[in-house]
Amino acid sequence: MRRNTKITATAAVAATLALGLSACGTASDPDTSGDSPTDQDKPLVVAASPTPHGEILEYVSKELAPGEGLKLEVREFTDYVLPNTATESGEVDANFFQHKPYLDDFNEKQGTHLVPVAGVHLEPLGLYAKGAKKAADVRSGQTVALPNDTTNEGRALQLLADNGLIELKAGAGQDATLADIKDRKGLKFKELEAASVPRALGDVDAAVINGNYALEADLKPAEDSLALEEPEGNPYANLLAVKKGDEDDPRVAKLARLLHSDKVKKYIEDTYEGAIVPVPDEAKS
Repeated sequence: MRRNTKITATAAVAATLALGLSACGTASDPDTSGDSPTDQDKPLVVAASPTPHGEILEYVSKELAPGEGLKLEVREFTDYVLPNTATESGEVDANFFQHKPYLDDFNEKQGTHLVPVAGVHLEPLGLYAKGAKKAADVRSGQTVALPNDTTNEGRALQLLADNGLIELKAGAGQDATLADIKDRKGLKFKELEAASVPRALGDVDAAVINGNYALEADLKPAEDSLALEEPEGNPYANLLAVKKGDEDDPRVAKLARLLHSDKVKKYIEDTYEGAIVPVPDEAKS
């Protein structure tokens, strides 16, 4: 059983406020729940990006979860902040949209207490440019759009460096910023929220786009990108995550097991044709 709700940033904030108000009942209010947070009869509420996370969860919900007695309620968010704040507040039970470097950075900056349960898939970051056939076609004087969050910007700069478009300073790691560029080779950069980068592709010469947002923009990473991240040894597997203390929720354990089943692996491979790559169960970093 699955109930799917798409939430924009405004609607999610309103829902959070409504939840807070509903929690402010008086001591005389009757307790009609009778359920513990891990009651198996309650749906597991999971925040997810629509593509591919929500689609993968929909497949699990329809094809696999009923056989495990698992009920899923998927709430789709279109940004990279609200799924984490909703998980921290308890508005949702888990989320599925981010990799561990982003989660760690978010926890540090926002004071949240989120932990990974299991890595599920990799979305290779790609370089796109209209009218170009290879990375070398991006030339001096042109503008490249980048995601502006800490980990994805560093990841994007590494992709550009790996393809010879810029040179990074020695020691620049996965958190590299524009200040870590040793040689821009004449390129200009436009930093944008990750979800906005695909929409800017028509206004810049090139863009580095997250895999899920590329798919939502009807791009085919395996065909349309000028360069893609290599999956081997990549730390950016997308995770099922929960608030610390909820790792042992039996519903979460069931979902994690299903997300690593052979059927889900085949679904990812057949549906996304290399744009999304399943990762082994132990991939949490």
